[in-house]
Amino acid sequence: MASRYTGLIDRYRDRLPIANETPAVALGEGGTPLIRLDNLARDIGFDGDLYVKYEGLNPSGSFKDRGMTMAVTSAVADGVDTIICASTGNTSASAAAYAARAGLTAFVLIPDGKIATGKLAQAMIQGARIVQIRGNFDDGMRLVKQVAETAPVTLVNSVNPFRLQGQKTAAFEICDELGRVPDYHALPVGNAGNISAHWLGYKELAAQPGTLTAENCNDHSYSVGGYDKRPTMLGFQSTGAAPFLRGAAVDEPDTVATAIRIGHPQSWNAAWAAHDESGGHFDELPDSEILHAQKQLATREGVFCEPASAASIAGVMRAIEKGRIEAGSTVVCTLTGHGLKDPDRAIEQGGGLAEIETLDATEAAVRKRIESGL
Repeated sequence: MASRYTGLIDRYRDRLPIANETPAVALGEGGTPLIRLDNLARDIGFDGDLYVKYEGLNPSGSFKDRGMTMAVTSAVADGVDTIICASTGNTSASAAAYAARAGLTAFVLIPDGKIATGKLAQAMIQGARIVQIRGNFDDGMRLVKQVAETAPVTLVNSVNPFRLQGQKTAAFEICDELGRVPDYHALPVGNAGNISAHWLGYKELAAQPGTLTAENCNDHSYSVGGYDKRPTMLGFQSTGAAPFLRGAAVDEPDTVATAIRIGHPQSWNAAWAAHDESGGHFDELPDSEILHAQKQLATREGVFCEPASAASIAGVMRAIEKGRIEAGSTVVCTLTGHGLKDPDRAIEQGGGLAEIETLDATEAAVRKRIESGL
């Protein structure tokens, strides 16, 4: 009998702290492709297995949907009718989508002039109440935390524990698809909730079996079980927004990778735990290296991600070159958002359009490019 996929809550309900009778607020999130990068691996001389988990193919175009389905489902179950978040873009788009699905009101605070066009368009068309603030994401987080303490709203940033519970399911999917745990898992790091959530998922897969409840969802005495190892976690930041490399918060983060333009990560301790417990490492990359990796991924593999996503690929390429990733390893890189989230940046890298008026001129231009190998 045919079975329609409805979303990650229904797929992994027994692994999530949510009651069986609670209806999911879902948009078919999860189930994103794990794509093997044969061309890029060959280009850099890597003899292992290199994959990307393409989270940009979630309903609102980013990994945020994994956590938002859980956060909004929980809010509806609690009788809440308004949610709020601060955002560099992806959280606002996801919150707006799931609020619309559930019939809730979504308030989103965004940094004035510092949000990619694609993300702003999503939040606007989906009916979010958008408030632009003078300041950056970290300023927005301070404000929404204050509001959530006194107003009847649910805060749906990654400080909401249900967010990480949903995001951990990406680790389940990766292991289900590979049939094993990857040796290394690389992620961009901004607010650091995603690397923390993945590590939570991998820990559950390797722990002793138990029973998951809302009360014990943040400890590790239970498990979905079945795997006997954990990956080494790798986190990559932009040089202009690299608090984990500075060892302290950065007050004025600056990078073209807007999704990780965050100087005060909310999951600081959990991310360091993932780093320490897995034997992993953090690294920083200049924007130029991140953008180069974004273009390489698009032109060599046909995979279009937003700039922040490419930090994971750029970081892995550097780690392989420096010998920090063992030959023959299985490496998974998370691509956190779709390239259409930031179309302006992609167009800048595209090199412009040639203006040709006649058929003969078009044919001549194509032949010239073929003959020159361009």
